[in-house]
Amino acid sequence: MHARALEFSTRDDLASGEVDAAILRAHFLNRAHALATALSGSLCFGRIDAPGERHYIGRTHVEDDGGTELVIDWRARAAIPFYRATVANPMDLAARRRFIVEGRSLVDILEEDFNDPDSVSGASGVPDPLLAELGRARTGRMRDIVATIQAEQDEVIRAPLEECVVVQGGPGTGKTAVGLHRAAFLLYEHRERLTREGVLVVGPNRLFLDYISQVLPTLGERAVNQATIESLLGRHRIEGQDDVAAAQVKTDARMAMVIANAARESLSIPQEDLEVPFGLRFLRLHAKEVADLIELAAEGEAPWAVRRGNFRATLFRALQQRLPADVRDDTPVDAVAAAIANGPAAKTVDRYWRPVTGITLVRRLLTNRAALARAADGILSADEQRAIVRKAPKKGERDPWTRYDVSLLDEAEAFIQGTATRYGHIIVDEAQDRTPMELRVIGRRSAAGSMTILGDLAQATAVNAATDWAAALAHLNQAVQPRLVELTIGYRVPGAVLDFANRLLPVAAPQVTPARSVREEGDPPELRPCQSVEHLLDEAARLAESLHAAYTTTAVVGPTRLLAAVRDRLHEHGVSFATDASASLQGDVAVLSPGLAKGLEFDAVVVLEPAAIVAEEAGAERALFVSLTRAVQHLSVLHATPLPPALR
Repeated sequence: MHARALEFSTRDDLASGEVDAAILRAHFLNRAHALATALSGSLCFGRIDAPGERHYIGRTHVEDDGGTELVIDWRARAAIPFYRATVANPMDLAARRRFIVEGRSLVDILEEDFNDPDSVSGASGVPDPLLAELGRARTGRMRDIVATIQAEQDEVIRAPLEECVVVQGGPGTGKTAVGLHRAAFLLYEHRERLTREGVLVVGPNRLFLDYISQVLPTLGERAVNQATIESLLGRHRIEGQDDVAAAQVKTDARMAMVIANAARESLSIPQEDLEVPFGLRFLRLHAKEVADLIELAAEGEAPWAVRRGNFRATLFRALQQRLPADVRDDTPVDAVAAAIANGPAAKTVDRYWRPVTGITLVRRLLTNRAALARAADGILSADEQRAIVRKAPKKGERDPWTRYDVSLLDEAEAFIQGTATRYGHIIVDEAQDRTPMELRVIGRRSAAGSMTILGDLAQATAVNAATDWAAALAHLNQAVQPRLVELTIGYRVPGAVLDFANRLLPVAAPQVTPARSVREEGDPPELRPCQSVEHLLDEAARLAESLHAAYTTTAVVGPTRLLAAVRDRLHEHGVSFATDASASLQGDVAVLSPGLAKGLEFDAVVVLEPAAIVAEEAGAERALFVSLTRAVQHLSVLHATPLPPALR
């Protein structure tokens, strides 16, 4: 199959037209890449036996030279029983085999006989291949879970395209992997449509996107766009930074109303009649008539620029109607419009409804107190207005746009011009940290409301982060009603570590159901009191050095104010480390703040000064919860000050 795809990708006689031939060559080349990925690992990872039929399950469909099926794609409907069959509901299966494979080597087989309940899912209730996978060292990149998808995950993955599914899941429940596998499934089921409309993955930062970047390619899917909010709106350079007060206001959904009000400042209600020369005549409209046309066009949901165009069109038609009947029939509206555009009344008409851009509108709001006060009247308090106003840049200087300004710019541009790019399906990870204005950015880019929203309210740490899914997702402005699914079984974090972190939930997120881990093995968290901050830094460096030698991936997570000192100590000990900006998560010790650690996983993690994390981070106990749940093998906690009460 691989050889045929390669051969076709190089042929010159694929189609009569050069464009069609190029499209087909690209198709076969992509097919060859997908098959090469499949060839790099195991062709199949399981088998299901039913009366009269047997199927091998793998990452991709495989057939012999005669077209006979050898392996079925894991996304095919026939593969569903492999993931969902139980003793209580065998789904017509007589037996199931699971293969444990390392590279191209078969190292173990689990045989499940549905007539023998004790043989199904292993003695612990968890399939042996899953336990083997969970025990493997991290590589610095997320792996696919296609061989070990669990029933509750499979139901989310195979949700219909038209649904907006919200996945609430605690640490290690596999929600990110589920979202990516849902993308692969939907591309399989709706290939033509989603190839045309596109699939978008929105992650919290570039480090996270790098971490997940190989999952979809290993499943044979490469035509997926991955972006952060900042890169999605990358045409604006971020050079400034907001304080907490400004960020709170700028991320609030009320800013959409302020922007809409500011756009109306481009309207000027006429006080005098409009008189336009046309040939040897004058066409006249009363001021009240023009005002009514302005107000009528300004209503509605169309982009502001479209409404402005509608006003000009109705104005020209109204002026045409002022011509005598015999002349009117021979004078098209375009002729009236052209005469006005080239005549002395052109500027008068434009003053009624001035053209405006998103950049000029937002710049005016953020640098002109009077303009902001008019647009925000009854919406933002005086203190809130003061929080977001800044000095205008000097002539020749660039605007000091901040991270939270780009959402305002997108809101303004969408209000004025509309949203050009829409996607057939959007996946949003760490969605609990998307601000209301960022959710509006994402929602505008959904073609029909097909989305997968992934997050954990217990890990909400950003400014204006979500505390309730229903309230947060209302900002997506979708006609599709989101469906909430909870994943409560943890597969990544060892039970002792997860139980320790869960002590924070009554304070951090009392509304969240604590996840429970299937991993009973593993050491409990190691708690190390330190005599001083200097002692803590020395201990952190020594511990990171020893863990780095014992494990594949290691991270130090702590309050931002300590991270520079940690790097200095690691340098003194000769330990290579990755900074926040350049962390590759492979080989070096990663030194991260709780925000950058979110969504990532490491074999060993050292958490520094939990009380300082709670005091420093906007998310307080939720930021600490994130920090404690990054470890999949070993967790050490170093503290020179007492632990937060919930952890004592």
